[in-house]
This record gives sequence, C-alpha cells and structure tokens, in this order.
Amino acid sequence: MICLDHVHIFSSDVEKTLCFYQSMFGARIVYDARLVGQRNIRLDIGGQALHVYAQKPRSANRGLVHHLGIRTDDLEGLIAHMQENGVVFRKDIVEDTPFRYAMCEAPDGVLLELYEVKPGGEWMVGEGG
Repeated sequence: MICLDHVHIFSSDVEKTLCFYQSMFGARIVYDARLVGQRNIRLDIGGQALHVYAQKPRSANRGLVHHLGIRTDDLEGLIAHMQENGVVFRKDIVEDTPFRYAMCEAPDGVLLELYEVKPGGEWMVGEGG
C-alpha cells in the first residue's frame, strides 16, 4: 500500500491556523503532539489530512508547504525501489514513535516524507504544545 496521506504546512500562529480550518471547513484534530522537536497537529478535513507545524516557515523558497506525506506499509522496500532509480535520501530512516520515516526530494525540490506507522501505533489525539 502506498498513498498520498497529507500535506504539511508551517504556521506562525498555530491557534489562529487551527481556528481557521476548524471554523471554515469543520476540521477535527486527530493528533496533537511533539514530533522531531516541534508541535505537530494532524487535522481531518472531510477524510483527508492536513498537518500543521507550529513554527514559522524556514525558507522563503519553499513557502508555507513543508512537505507531502506519503504513507506506505513497506518503508524499506519503497526506499530501496527509489534508490535503485537514483533518488537520494537526506539520511537514514528516523524512528520516531509511533512512526518511522525518511525524507527525500522529488523533481523541482518538492520535499517528500515517506512514512510507516509502527505496529500498535496510529494517529490519535495526544498532548499538544
């Protein structure tokens, strides 16, 4: 299984961003915890996911979109396939409870997060901030 799972955006005012998506589109918070040192909120909007980083954009070149998240149930297999086809990964797989992921770039510098949910893990509401 491979599927486009989410778009991950930056937010300089996370509460304002959350309020906007909740009030305008009925977004539901399904995950709210610190990942890789930053608050990471997963919103469900009509069955699709939007992730929000509680931080200002790092680069004017990338704008507000940080990355596209692609979920797989065979992370090593997908990475091997991509490497065989010349894709270079930024570093080894990161083991971050309850997920494991690797980052690479698609054409035109689009950042991709390839991730797998660890056994027993899944998106759920956690501790925010």
